[in-house]
Amino acid sequence: MMGSLVLFFFGFSLLFFVCFANAVTTVIDSLPTLSFEEGYTQLFGDGNLMLLRDGKRVHLSLDERTGAGFASQDLYLHGFFSASIKLPSDYTAGVVVAFYMSNGDAFEKTHDELDFEFLGNVRGREWRVQTNVYGNGSTAVGREERCDLWFDPTEDFHHYSILWNHDRIIFYVDDTPIREIVRTEAAGGVFPAKPMSLYATIWDGSNWATSGGRYKVKYKYAPYVAEFSELVLHGCAVDPIDHSSPCERPENARYDTLTMSSDQRARMTSFRRNHMQYLFCYDRDRYPTPPPECSIDESSKERQSYGLDGVRLGDSRRRHRRNQGERGRVVEADAFL
Repeated sequence: MMGSLVLFFFGFSLLFFVCFANAVTTVIDSLPTLSFEEGYTQLFGDGNLMLLRDGKRVHLSLDERTGAGFASQDLYLHGFFSASIKLPSDYTAGVVVAFYMSNGDAFEKTHDELDFEFLGNVRGREWRVQTNVYGNGSTAVGREERCDLWFDPTEDFHHYSILWNHDRIIFYVDDTPIREIVRTEAAGGVFPAKPMSLYATIWDGSNWATSGGRYKVKYKYAPYVAEFSELVLHGCAVDPIDHSSPCERPENARYDTLTMSSDQRARMTSFRRNHMQYLFCYDRDRYPTPPPECSIDESSKERQSYGLDGVRLGDSRRRHRRNQGERGRVVEADAFL
C-alpha cells in the first residue's frame, strides 16, 4: 500500500509544485484521487458507511444506533489532504461532521491534530465551520476559530483542504485560504510535527455542538448523511508500524517551500474580515493571558470587533457558556444559532 502511494507522490510531485503556485483549485483537479479501497479503512459504523461509484464516493450516516467514520491506511508527515464534502440538510442541530488529521492512537499523551469540524444547526440556520490545531498533546489550550460560509454546504460538494508542512499549516475552503498557522518560537512545541492519519467521521455532539448543547440531535430526521468524494492523500507516507519513511530525502522538502500567493492572501484577508465568528486569541474569559502565539494589537480595528469572550460583536445571536467537548477537550460552546 505505502509503495503505491510513494509512486503517486513522486509521479505527481512536479505537477503539484507548478500548479500550487497558480491556484489550489488546479492542484485539486490535477492530483490523483484514491478510491476507498486504495487508501482508507473503516473505523466504525458498520452499515452506516456506504461506498458508491466504485469506492470513489463515501456516505457516512448518523442514526440512533451509531455514527460512522473512516481513516487513511497510512500515516503522513506533511502534505496536501483534501475531500469534496456535501453536508446533511434540514434540521441538523447536534450533528458533527469532522475531516481531520490526528495521531492520537499512536501518541496518546503527546498527540497532534488538525481539525475541520462542521457543526450542524436548527432548521433555517447555517452550518458553522470550526478549525483547530493541537501539537504535542497541547489539548489544555484549544485553538478554535469559527466561521460561517459564503454558500450553502448542503446544496453541493465543496472542497475542504489542509496543507501541512514544516513551517506552516493552511486550511482551505475550495480555493480560498481561511486560516494560516505559522511555526514560531513563541508557540514552542505546539506545532504538529509527528506523522498523522487522515480521518472523516459523523457523530452526535448534542452536548456541545449547537448553542452549547441547548439544541440536540433529533433522530426523527435521521439518517443524517454526509457525502465525501475526490479524496486526496498527497504527502510523505510513513510506515504505520515502525514510522519509517523517506521524508528526510531532499526531494521531499518541496512541501516546505509552499506558501500563499498574494492573491490567495488577499482572499484570506477578505474572508476573515467578513466570515469569522470566534477567535481564540481574543477570548479573555477563557485565556486571561493569551496563548504565546497570539500577537494582538488591542487598538486595532479587528480587535475592537470582538468581545472579551472572543465572539464577534454586533451579532444578535446569543452567547453561551463553554462545555466539555465530546472528544475530551474544552471547546468554546457555540455562540451562534
